[in-house]
Amino acid sequence: MAYDLTLDPALSRLDEQARDYQRMAKALDWLALRWRDRPSLDEAAAAVGLSPFHFQRIFTRWAGVSPKTFVAAIAHAEARELLEEGASVLDAALDTGLSGPSRLHDLFIAQEAVTPGEARRRGEGLELRWGLAPTPFGNGLFVVAPRGLCGLAFADPGEEDAAFEDMHARWPAAQWIRDDAAASNMARQVFLGGQEPTPVVLIGPPFHVQVWKALLRIPAGQTASYSDVAAWAGKPGACRAAGAAIGANPVSFLIPCHRAIARDGRLTGYHWGLARKAAMLGTEAVRAAA
Repeated sequence: MAYDLTLDPALSRLDEQARDYQRMAKALDWLALRWRDRPSLDEAAAAVGLSPFHFQRIFTRWAGVSPKTFVAAIAHAEARELLEEGASVLDAALDTGLSGPSRLHDLFIAQEAVTPGEARRRGEGLELRWGLAPTPFGNGLFVVAPRGLCGLAFADPGEEDAAFEDMHARWPAAQWIRDDAAASNMARQVFLGGQEPTPVVLIGPPFHVQVWKALLRIPAGQTASYSDVAAWAGKPGACRAAGAAIGANPVSFLIPCHRAIARDGRLTGYHWGLARKAAMLGTEAVRAAA
């Protein structure tokens, strides 16, 4: 079931952003590794083989701000003070309600759609609708369960089949139905803001679910260390296990695994590419600052 983007101006805008992201992906990957050096416009443009004028025009159209402002936003998102002072600073911000207005979207997290025993059966008995739709971070692969969104991945051109196989491997016993219209509707709700919060269904082992819920404690525009996330999930010191759970997160962006970074401030790896991690942190920080 396909969805005609030409019939929806808002989704057409997402399609334009998705195409711009692909043109900027190499630049974002380069900036993700060098943002601490505050590279100049000329350096960033040269790294991706574009003139400074052309690079700035496309980047600003995608991000809404100049490359220089975007890099400064990533530096702000590093939240070095939070990492150095520990979770108490972040907890204080949350206790005073500061995180609410800064969230990119209000979220409603549904109760787990399956019991731990059912989860071990790898989705048996579940009907999952999946499809591709444009997002500000390239093509998104959306997986929708009866009670809400249970999967959001990203696919670069030519990698759509691999993205589907990655999602399918998580719940291979489920009934999978291709439905691009449902994916487009979900893309609109997630990235353009719907009238209702996006219901997110967490399907996974209990500790993984605890880690995914802990990630929601990190406000948009800020970051936290893996050890912070492990502590919030009830396993202080279990950084490696928390890291594995973060890497297994099936709902990118809404469950913000991109906000978890190394304690020394490095962005480190990301299941859907370091460029996307930098892109998400930068756009969130820009919006939070605005």
